[in-house]
Amino acid sequence: MELRLESNDIRDYLREIPPIVRFDTPLIREAIETIESQASTPREKAKKAFELSRDKIQHSFDTKSKVITINAEETLEKSEGICFAKSHLLATLLRGMKIPAGFCYQRVLRKGTIESGYALHGLNAVYLDEIGWFRVDPRGNKPGINSQFSTDKEMLAYPIRESLGEIDYPDVFVTPLPSVIQSMEESTDCYELFFKRPVNI
Repeated sequence: MELRLESNDIRDYLREIPPIVRFDTPLIREAIETIESQASTPREKAKKAFELSRDKIQHSFDTKSKVITINAEETLEKSEGICFAKSHLLATLLRGMKIPAGFCYQRVLRKGTIESGYALHGLNAVYLDEIGWFRVDPRGNKPGINSQFSTDKEMLAYPIRESLGEIDYPDVFVTPLPSVIQSMEESTDCYELFFKRPVNI
């Protein structure tokens, strides 16, 4: 897929977006320092940040947790969040290490059937000098989902089935969608959020 950038200024994909994306909070600083002590190249750093977001943060829908996390610091603190929160964390870690990152979305079936309705799913795009822009999905793996850090062939969480009305949006946004943040802020728990997520970008 040819990605469509919201901004042609790469610096926009490096900036903070308080309160969602901040580099100066304690746990984010600690995570960045740990990654930078273990990796030397931007690619290695990006892969470690992806794996942290994918593997160390439990997906709240998978664990049936009621807790909603939104910004990167609280997602790391509570070690849980849905796809949006995990994408906020990954973008924060990457931007905090001077690696451009943006926000991407797909429209997927909530429970795999048309009758269950649709909801947005959040993931990320990353820029590396030697690669260009590519997408990764820190959603978290489970049986039937195998998302990997791949710079050539996309290995995302969900295969998009256009015949069922699912949509793979090519947009790379500088900030998370306001409708996504609003749905998270206005939901009382993750059960409500499951049905309250936006349907389209």
